[in-house]
Amino acid sequence: MKLLFVGTNPENTGAATHFVALARAMSQAGHQVESIVSQKGLIGEGMTAAHVPIFPGKFRNAFDPRGYAATLARIAHFAPDWLIGNFGKEYWPLIACGRLTGTRVALFRHRNPRMSKLSEYGVPRLAQRFIAVSDFARDAYLRWGVPPELVHISYNPVDTQVFRPDMTLRAQVRREFGIPEDAIVMGYAGRMHGGKGVAQLMQAANAAMAIEPRLHVLWVGNGPEEQVVHAMAEQGGHFRRHHFTGWVNDTARYYGAFSFLAFPSVELETFGRVAIEAQACGVPVLGSCIGGVPETMEDGVTGHLLEPGNVEEWCNAILAMSDPSVCRRMGVAARVFVMEHFSNAAVARDFAWLLQHGAEPAQHLHHAIP
Repeated sequence: MKLLFVGTNPENTGAATHFVALARAMSQAGHQVESIVSQKGLIGEGMTAAHVPIFPGKFRNAFDPRGYAATLARIAHFAPDWLIGNFGKEYWPLIACGRLTGTRVALFRHRNPRMSKLSEYGVPRLAQRFIAVSDFARDAYLRWGVPPELVHISYNPVDTQVFRPDMTLRAQVRREFGIPEDAIVMGYAGRMHGGKGVAQLMQAANAAMAIEPRLHVLWVGNGPEEQVVHAMAEQGGHFRRHHFTGWVNDTARYYGAFSFLAFPSVELETFGRVAIEAQACGVPVLGSCIGGVPETMEDGVTGHLLEPGNVEEWCNAILAMSDPSVCRRMGVAARVFVMEHFSNAAVARDFAWLLQHGAEPAQHLHHAIP
């Protein structure tokens, strides 16, 4: 198939990461892929790294003539089978371009906040495919009143050649932060703000450190709660065992240094990309049983699902994961789980089926269900 990905927002979000990852996966699967993107930001850089041809364009709003001109010109030259969109302000422009040229349109919806009444009614009905990124997100759209037959599911892919176990990199990262090779390292990767549960995780980690002297925590990321987290680490009495990277562009190199990942969100997550990236690296996950997070792991096999914000339960789970044999066993299962359900090849296969047949393949319906 010939696919034209249109995503002109220069944003650095999970939706942007998904957009690039899917384009890469489809290209690797042998489909012809081009993109109209902003050359700034994560999407432009990601498409370039994925060797997906990029053509500059931008929809500043749904009526921006320059965005229409770039998209229509590329449709005329490339003749794609599908336009793939990922961002709300481009839904109506892509539907219009599709109607004008007879090109089918597939639109992803990543967020749960409601659209306008016009968009809630029109977008799922006028696009040939309206796609949620998890069962949890799909259920939200059904509650809006979107007919079930109009909402499909396609999960985030992860490049298992990039995200993979690497013992050399593991040792290197641990040396950089002065972490002993035999330490138990709980990792956190993401934004540091209240909804991510970082304060509760810090409380649980400090309590666990008082019991388990081998436990260290590697915090990857930054955010508005960063100073609060630093202060809690100092007040907890184990500051030397908390390690902070600040903002990083490449999280892949850090996952391998983790013994296990903590994903402690207390606010709804539509999906949970960090969970599948970590598991691809052979790292089990402690995840909040909230939103779409349960779809990213197999409870009791690749990690454990826990009550969001329950500091005592998280502390006990951290201590249970401080057994290296448990981490190794779950880590092997985690890598297998991601290869089967979220690898580029698996997601590309299912997405191609969805575009061609208008329904998820049977095996897709059981992806990532604990």
